[in-house]
Amino acid sequence: MAAVWAWRCAGSCLPWGWAPLLCLLLGSLLALLLPLVGEEEQCCATLHGLALLRCQLWGSTQHTPLYSTSLTVPGTVFDLLPLRDKPSAENKLEAKAALQQALEMKKQGKREKAHKLLVHALNMNPDFVEALTELGTILEEEKDVVQADHLYSKALAISPCNEKALMNRDRTLPLVAEIDQRHFSIIDGKVRRLMSIPKGNSALRRVMEETYYHHIYHTVAIEGNTLTLSEIRHIIDTRYSVPGKSLQEQNEVIGVDSAMKFINSTLLSRLGSITIDDILEIHRRVLGHADPVEAGRLRTNQVFVGHHIPPHPQDLTRHMQELVQWLNSEEAFSLHPVEFAALAHYKLVYVHPFTDGNGRTSRLLMNLVLMQARYPPITIRKEQRAEYYSTLDMANEGDVRPFIRFIAKCTEITLDTLLIASTEHAVALPAAGHQPCLDCKNTIPVHN
Repeated sequence: MAAVWAWRCAGSCLPWGWAPLLCLLLGSLLALLLPLVGEEEQCCATLHGLALLRCQLWGSTQHTPLYSTSLTVPGTVFDLLPLRDKPSAENKLEAKAALQQALEMKKQGKREKAHKLLVHALNMNPDFVEALTELGTILEEEKDVVQADHLYSKALAISPCNEKALMNRDRTLPLVAEIDQRHFSIIDGKVRRLMSIPKGNSALRRVMEETYYHHIYHTVAIEGNTLTLSEIRHIIDTRYSVPGKSLQEQNEVIGVDSAMKFINSTLLSRLGSITIDDILEIHRRVLGHADPVEAGRLRTNQVFVGHHIPPHPQDLTRHMQELVQWLNSEEAFSLHPVEFAALAHYKLVYVHPFTDGNGRTSRLLMNLVLMQARYPPITIRKEQRAEYYSTLDMANEGDVRPFIRFIAKCTEITLDTLLIASTEHAVALPAAGHQPCLDCKNTIPVHN
């Protein structure tokens, strides 16, 4: 197992000439460690040795992989980091004091108090590596492996050579990858159920038509559009304006409708051949009625999106070329469709190539990838706005997996809606502005 790990690490991180040397070093390290410790201590000693060797080879300036191989962002390299306010000296001292108290509470078996103290420490200093690692340990012991792994990854993004975080993350990484793949399998089962419904099913056809309006409503509402679902339906069906409502908002609706029709009529049949011009054409339709000057062209000025600083305008062409190259690569097609779609969304919105309309264009690109894989287009509801932007922030901080899981959840909710509406006792779509499910874990079962 150690040899396999060493070979994979050598092949992915170092030039091929280094691979035999690294394997030899790791083999020698393991040979020294294993005879000296008991069976239970072997794993810890091995992981500890690998962590030290990793930092000696790559140095503390290199970031270690933050996600499993199945949930990574390959291809485009982004070298701009988000700027965040640094905690004051007083906050750092309070965070350290809270950590010490938490460790004492943990020794006394008062885990709940220790948990609260660690959360307080991170509120004072969000980049406190020791607190991140200790809280991850508590969560892992509470069987919340996914969140624990995220905290270890965040700690490593801040301090790549933190020994404890490296050891813990190496332990949780395969467990989390297995959990993610199981969720993908559940989604695949529901897709198969949906595909088994006859194409002429009238209930499915009606709910798909209704979903079209809902998607436009939510994708513009996420960004602050105040038009109601009925007003959006009126605009699309009649092309008449709604009295008393902003023409800018109404033009946004017409733009998304135009872009969706362009995708359905032109791009769906062109598998594996998405071009920069296609993305520009989608954006040209998204923004064409609201801002025809900026529609379909890359921005020429630097923008700032919260704590995220997108690439400089002079680098946009290169980033877009790398994005398109990845979109059409075997590497991307080997991913699960939901993973592929989520990463396509994230990569485009990270580059932020346009002055406006980046979110809408990214969500349309995501749905294009899904539909090309014979998945239904998904809707990110406006009620999910906070979680949507929160997981995007986590991705910008170094761990894209929470965003992929969020898109997977939206995919499952969309599938559940279509399957329920296509059953014998069909129900309507959730009303606009109403939460689709209070507990999204309680989705309908899969019958393979």
